Amino acid sequence: MRLGVTMFATDLSMPVHELAVAAEERGFDALYVPEHTHIPISRRTPPAAGQEELPEEYKRTLDPLVALSFAAAATRRLRVGTGVLLAAQRDPIVTAKAIATLDHLSGGRVVVGVGFGWNVEEIENHGVPYARRRDIARRNVLAMQALWRDEVAAFDGFEPSWSWPKPRHALPVYMGGAAGPKLFAHVAEYADGWMPIGGAGIKAALPALREACEKAGRPMARVIPFGTRPTREKLDYFGGLGIEEAVATLPSGPADVVLPILDDYAALI
Repeated sequence: MRLGVTMFATDLSMPVHELAVAAEERGFDALYVPEHTHIPISRRTPPAAGQEELPEEYKRTLDPLVALSFAAAATRRLRVGTGVLLAAQRDPIVTAKAIATLDHLSGGRVVVGVGFGWNVEEIENHGVPYARRRDIARRNVLAMQALWRDEVAAFDGFEPSWSWPKPRHALPVYMGGAAGPKLFAHVAEYADGWMPIGGAGIKAALPALREACEKAGRPMARVIPFGTRPTREKLDYFGGLGIEEAVATLPSGPADVVLPILDDYAALI
């Protein structure tokens, strides 16, 4: 069982490059950071996790690709990933270039976690109708994959084009989100895996995910429980389901708060 970690990297939290070094030293496999471009103060959308107020770190989130470049530069083997990139809110040509550059410079250590987003006003500020965010995210990811893969890439929205550097390897794309036929259709079509938050309900969802993959004529997608609070029993349970990787959650805080928890998780590796 490989164990990665995720933290809301902010201007107040433990510096992301220091966390990356600490994670690598302790044997963790990967570091993931989330994305929120901004948080409109209207707060029309309730917090996705059900809190009474949106936690402070949502307002202060670092750009994930810039943050991960510091993490990659400070380490040698640690994989660096987005958990998750809000693909509907991004220009696919610019984002594909940034991700491919990060993978090239890091020696092929990038993982792309993708999500659709839950904050209605944040999404709408990017000119994206909330009801169309899934379709637009799909289009943008498929466009990025064409740019990463093809010598001459063409897709709806741009003419046949060159774009280098190419990633060092076929970039793994993992979809975040709750289990359901819509999400699993996206996973089966253009992703390598599913990143369920926390890990509850995975066993019950596996048959539907397997069916979606079979209908698409592809192998079963990988499952990476994301943002979980690991215990030995929980990791053994995941392993019994055939899961090979999980991502543990860390608080968005200073080093004296984060490192003791990191040490506790390291004992499970």
